[in-house]
Amino acid sequence: MNKKGLAILMRTRMKPTNPSERSLFPAANEANKLVSSSEINQSNGSIARLAREEKNKIYSQKLNSSGNTYREFKFVRETMHSAISMNKTEVLDDVLNNFSEGYSSLSHENRQKLLLVLAKEYDLNRTQIRELIKQYLGLELPSGEKAQSSGTEEEGSLSAFYRTERNLRHALKPTYEVLFERLNTHPGGLKFLSILRADILCILTEDNIASLRALDSYLKEKLITWLSPAALELHHITWDDSASLLEKIVAYEAVHPISSLTDLKRRLGVGRRCFGYLHPAIPGEPLIFIEVALLKNVAQTIQEVLWNDPPIPECESTCALFYSISSTQPGLAGINLGKFLIKRVIKLVKRDMPHISTFATLSPIPGFMQWLLSKLASQSKLAETETRGMAHSSAESFGSTFRENILEPEEERALLDSSVEFTAGASGMEVMWNLLTDADFEWINSARLLSVLKPPLMRLCARYLLQEKKRGKALDSVANFHLQNGAMVERLNWMADRSEKGLLQSGGIMVNYVYRLDDIEEYAQSYFSSGHIHTSSDLCCYVEPLKENETTKD
Repeated sequence: MNKKGLAILMRTRMKPTNPSERSLFPAANEANKLVSSSEINQSNGSIARLAREEKNKIYSQKLNSSGNTYREFKFVRETMHSAISMNKTEVLDDVLNNFSEGYSSLSHENRQKLLLVLAKEYDLNRTQIRELIKQYLGLELPSGEKAQSSGTEEEGSLSAFYRTERNLRHALKPTYEVLFERLNTHPGGLKFLSILRADILCILTEDNIASLRALDSYLKEKLITWLSPAALELHHITWDDSASLLEKIVAYEAVHPISSLTDLKRRLGVGRRCFGYLHPAIPGEPLIFIEVALLKNVAQTIQEVLWNDPPIPECESTCALFYSISSTQPGLAGINLGKFLIKRVIKLVKRDMPHISTFATLSPIPGFMQWLLSKLASQSKLAETETRGMAHSSAESFGSTFRENILEPEEERALLDSSVEFTAGASGMEVMWNLLTDADFEWINSARLLSVLKPPLMRLCARYLLQEKKRGKALDSVANFHLQNGAMVERLNWMADRSEKGLLQSGGIMVNYVYRLDDIEEYAQSYFSSGHIHTSSDLCCYVEPLKENETTKD
């Protein structure tokens, strides 16, 4: 193994010890050993005395640690204030360094406290804004003879408007904008801001705090501006790149984990391509990267993509298949860098390999099984409630509003017939639930069960992708990503991913999205404006009749 391979291997295998598995005060473990030892009873209390002294020492360490934690928080808070209010540019870099380093050393609890201080105490001055609005509303627009007066007089009468509008624009910028702007131009500052936002998002998942939500929204807008495509470099990632960069690929691959150095080298070798977006402020670390396989046809299973040796020479390939796209920065969540990455990769591949005519994906459907099991559970519960005759009138109303038979009659019969041999169930939905929730996935080993489950699962998966919406857009996150980038839904693939992850996410089904070069912008615009989903005619047979916001194309 060469030095690069060894470096990557060592870095990826060196997992930090879980802090929660260690005592915060190491001496506590020694004290506990002393107290629990059988020798205590044999030493006339001498060891017990030592143990008590050790415990007192530990308690003192805790108090000192608590005091140090408070002083540390206070110091970071003061450096944050200085970073915002200071005008001496010659020492500003040192202050920003102290703030970022100090913040990184804070505990999760103290980071949360500091971010709340930033969100609340360095927000807008709403009293000033209200006063300016009152002033603005009190101004009188030129009218009548004044409006027809000379240009000089008109400019004079509007000067109060211009002045108040300028003051309003300034007042509507929160004070913490200064910190963001200064960090963005500071070495390492953009990376730090992404860490800062990752912490904000983490807190918001636990507690939806309005001031913190506003802070996140403002920082996100800033990051979108600073990470515009013009500021990003498209980089072709190869085995010749640095070990530190390749380590990031291994660590952040989110769709199909890289199992070994051989696997990594294969994904960067013949018949494959890997591209990433780099930013000058975060050198050597791709913000997002995409993996491509060069194939003869659009793949229907993941095994066709994750091969050991190229199935065909590159010159014979006609399809560039995007099979994985991963972000390396949790703090950039919600910032659609992938949209620009895919379009630039398509242009680059088309330029370098004119024989490539098809650009497609083999994508997971991460939300399908969760949606389906939720449907099955709710419908089974409704059926059980009605069978028991509980509160007949209310149950009748409840059922008429929400009751839905998600299985076709022939699907129901086939599932009930299979229940005799494989699993119990009073209805087809209950049988399906029992089969799909089996921890050992026994159903994939039975040809009969596969044939029974394929029609309802494929039909319901098509419905999930094409008809289940959230705010007018596809409910599935991966579908929404590709559709808003201008792709169309081409084909569902049965048993395309038999891995545990694939079965848990989508019952092994995967989907092909196709990017048609002449239609990308049109498809993206129609999806954005009205939620239209473009799909192949073959896929529509699963979801007849077609809804208004779906479009077919042969």
